[in-house]
Formats: sequence, C-alpha cells, structure tokens
Amino acid sequence: MPNYLDNAQRDDIVRLRQSFTGRTEWPTWALLIGVYVAWPALLLLSPQLGVWPTTALMIPLTVLWLSLQHELLHGHPTRRCRVNKVLGYAPFAVWYPYTLYRDTHLQHHRDEDLTVPGRDPESRYLSQSNWQRTGAVMRLLRWLDKTPSGRLVFGVPLALGGLIVGEAARLLRGDRQAWAMWATHGFFLVLMFLFIERYSAISSLHYLLLISVPALAISMVRSYYEHRPAEHSHQRTVINEASWPWRWLFLNLNLHLVHHDLPGLAWYHLPKVYEDRRAQWLERSGGFLVPGYVELFRRHSFAPIDSPQHPYV
Repeated sequence: MPNYLDNAQRDDIVRLRQSFTGRTEWPTWALLIGVYVAWPALLLLSPQLGVWPTTALMIPLTVLWLSLQHELLHGHPTRRCRVNKVLGYAPFAVWYPYTLYRDTHLQHHRDEDLTVPGRDPESRYLSQSNWQRTGAVMRLLRWLDKTPSGRLVFGVPLALGGLIVGEAARLLRGDRQAWAMWATHGFFLVLMFLFIERYSAISSLHYLLLISVPALAISMVRSYYEHRPAEHSHQRTVINEASWPWRWLFLNLNLHLVHHDLPGLAWYHLPKVYEDRRAQWLERSGGFLVPGYVELFRRHSFAPIDSPQHPYV
C-alpha cells in the first residue's frame, strides 16, 4: 500500500479485502457471467428484437466488457494471471487483444511516467519535437481530440491508427509474440463473426462499425481527461464525481486517482475508500476534480481542455 496512507486507512482497506465480498469477488463474477450470458442471448434474440434495439443494447454491454477486462488484468476476480486471461480473452470489443491491452495498461501504471509521450503508452500528448513534425490535418485532429465531442468522433480513428502503425512495425520486425498474439486474436474473431453471421439478425460489418466502434468511442469518454501534465505524479490523475450510469459502465474508474494509488483494489470498493476520506483525496490530487462527464461536455464540447503538446517534453 502507498506510504502516505495512515494506519486507520490501511486497516479499512484490509477489512474490505477480507470481507465476504472481497474474498469471494462475487460482484465481478456476477458481471462476468452476466456478460457471457447476455452477449449470445442478445444476438440469438436479435431477429425478434430487431437490428437497432439489439444494437442499442449491445453497445453498453461492450463498454461494460471493456471495463471488466480492465478488472481482470488488475487481478480480479482471481489472482491467477492465466485464469484471468482466459476469462477476459473473448474479443467482444474486437480491436485490442487482451494481452496487448494488459501489457500496455500495466506499463501505463508507472505513475512517474504518466502523460509522458513515448513512456506512457496511453498518453494522448505529443512531445514538442513531434508536434513540430506533425502536418496541419493531424494537428487539427489532435486539437479536436481535446474536446469531448471530438474525442467521440475522432478518438477511435486516432487510436486505431496508432495501433496499426505500432503493431505493424512489430510484425514486420518478426516479433514472435506479436505474431502469436494477433494470430490467436484473429482466430477467435473469425469464430465470433461466424456466430454473428449464422445466428443473429446483424452482419459482422454492422457489429464491427456500429457496435464495437461506438463502444470504444464511449469508453474513450472516460479517458478523455483522466490525466493531465503536472509536476507531481499524484496530481496527474483525476477524480471525476460522475453520475451512476457512467459509474456502472466504467466500474467506478471515474475515481481514477484512487485506482492508480490502489490498483489492486476491486471496483466495488473504490467508492467507499474515496467517500470515507474525500477531502484527503482531493488534496492529494491537487484539486484535479471534475464534477461529472456531462459537465465536461457542457464546458468543452467546442473548447479544447488543454493543448495536445506536452508542456514539459
């Protein structure tokens, strides 16, 4: 646990982990079972439901799956990495193989590197030298990506463009791990798309473009202003006091500083740990507080929240 926690805080966290819920992890198990039942059920029922009602239900289900994959890579509901990998490997969200997401996200948790281009794999900032080499169109896209509405529209193409460039380079170098990962991911994608084509009223292309892409875009609303450049690493991570629909979809990751400080703490414990000492968390964040995602849209839909250029790098 972090050194700054006092004994009472440490005891509270230990009690949470040793509680029946903490020991059994039943909320995460329940969500996993729910998603694995709901995903095929919705597709099998899609001829009766209709294409667009099915689409409207599948999008939030896929967002929830992305949040569940995040829990799995952090050691929930089991402490066994291989078991969690099996539980989270289903390619419902299409684009990112589980192992790639796991490895890059755990690297992102090196808090001393947060937001630093080239060191934080989830940074949306560019170094000043890279900014100077960026063309006018890409600069415009980067500025638009700094608004929540722009993130919804352009966030996915920018992220997938970076994914393609980075992973293509690994494959061209003959990286065996990359080849094995993408071959395995591709195999399960083929099985998933065959199931969709055979048993549902939607096509694979519909699923790809009108379910997985919107789901990824919504998940990027969460990461839109999760981090900011700051001198102290613990002041780079946000506390977002979001309303309940967002909290459920993102499994309380809106309380992002609490998660970064206590990455092994399960999603269902984060609100209590935060609420018990709210003032201390806000002080630790350096006042990096956002009063909800709706407020972000209200304030910044047409005004970039900061610069795409990293101010220090």
